[in-house]
Amino acid sequence: MNRLLEVRLGDRPIGTLALLPGDRSFFSFEEAYLHDPRRPILSQSFLKPSGELIGATRVTQVKLPPFFSNLLPEGHLRRYLAERGGIKPEREFLLLELLGADLPGAVRVSSMADSPPSSERPEQAEAGSPTVRPYRFSLAGVQLKFSAIAEAAGGLTIPADGIGGDWIIKLPSLTFPHVPENEWAMLHLAGVVGIPVPEARLTPLSQIAGLPDFGLLSGARALAVRRFDRGPRGQRIHIEDLAQVYNLYPADKYGKVSYANIANMLWTLTGETGLTDFIRRLAFAILIGNGDPHLKNWSLIYPDTRTPALAPAYDLVATIPYIPDDRLALTLGDTRDMRAITLEHFQKLAKKAQAPSHLVLETVRNTVAATLAGWHDHNRQYDLPDDMTERIARHMRSVGLARG
Repeated sequence: MNRLLEVRLGDRPIGTLALLPGDRSFFSFEEAYLHDPRRPILSQSFLKPSGELIGATRVTQVKLPPFFSNLLPEGHLRRYLAERGGIKPEREFLLLELLGADLPGAVRVSSMADSPPSSERPEQAEAGSPTVRPYRFSLAGVQLKFSAIAEAAGGLTIPADGIGGDWIIKLPSLTFPHVPENEWAMLHLAGVVGIPVPEARLTPLSQIAGLPDFGLLSGARALAVRRFDRGPRGQRIHIEDLAQVYNLYPADKYGKVSYANIANMLWTLTGETGLTDFIRRLAFAILIGNGDPHLKNWSLIYPDTRTPALAPAYDLVATIPYIPDDRLALTLGDTRDMRAITLEHFQKLAKKAQAPSHLVLETVRNTVAATLAGWHDHNRQYDLPDDMTERIARHMRSVGLARG
């Protein structure tokens, strides 16, 4: 018998995920959703250029279809959660079933009442803890992140089952020092520049209750970021990252799409507002030495359930202090070398994206001026080691964009 998961968008059932013999998966939409002209958008990847819904999806092996695969965490966090749930990390259907109550955006996934039990037994979880549930993630990704609820006294608690948090707790790295401080500084600087960013604060690990033991971390503070996919009363706001938009698996987040492709898509879907926001963030990332703006580090958000906009910026970390020769995640013009990028590369991007060149270039010039001024005014207030501050400053001076 096939194993079935109900897929909801907010409170509305929209489809079914089936686990078929041979560990194959298949997603199908509900008929009512298919024929509703005012249906909420699940993903741009399910839409034809005309806006018509693509009803048929491919059967996939072991992995879920790309949209659902991208809802799951990667790396250490995936292994940790799978181990806590007593399943194999590569079995994505079972992992989604385990985590389905607190996924990114407005998607919820749950077992259907008549679905048979999982083939992987709960006895594989911690002995003596038959009711133990894994700490859940809030946004898919590699860094260890947990959904948390802000306490009135200022501390943060990770709920026992991880559901219902309105903040994301991002723990210090196991390898690289001062990542939470680095990200807080870059989020603050981005806000100064005019980039929409979520509320964030640095929080001592001692003030976070319910934190699992991961061994030796590289710092004593975590970064707490308010979730932008949750409303003020806990309502779910749908988002999808650009890997989902392009129907690509997480493994392809560093290729197959260029920044010009993204610019064209945003110009088409979100107009001048989305395009200028994207160009501003891309120029900012190049200036601070953030080599990691891959497809999963950009998202669309659907505040009214149907109209896409570029979601607030996240995962803004200056990677150059850790990886001196780091390169951009995707191609801009003919290069990924951040130091080599000039206005000419953005002019080529505008042409390829069929976007207004004057709008793109004016946005880049304004962003460069605002970033350099903001860094000059604020860098001394950032709690970063002197050598890290100097590496970021040296990178800024070396970037072609900053030299005019």
